[in-house]
Amino acid sequence: MAKFIISCDEATTICDKSQYGEATFFEKVKLNFHFLICRICLRYTKQNAKMSKVYKMKAHDCKKENNCLSSQDKEQLKKQLQELEA
Repeated sequence: MAKFIISCDEATTICDKSQYGEATFFEKVKLNFHFLICRICLRYTKQNAKMSKVYKMKAHDCKKENNCLSSQDKEQLKKQLQELEA
């Protein structure tokens, strides 16, 4: 039974690993057992999952946008950098 008892620190580490598919089955079992004892870690896991989902959606939106400088802006930036070096 002692094998299943983990600290909150270890629980958050396993939570993070689990979101990236890096947690083992045994780690997930220990994490779920920890949730029976600690509601704070359960809340952390839920919030972390929501935040990851939001960031992934935002990253997807950002990839659609064109964030490049125009040729004119690039030339102007080059001139400004050369003036700073001089």
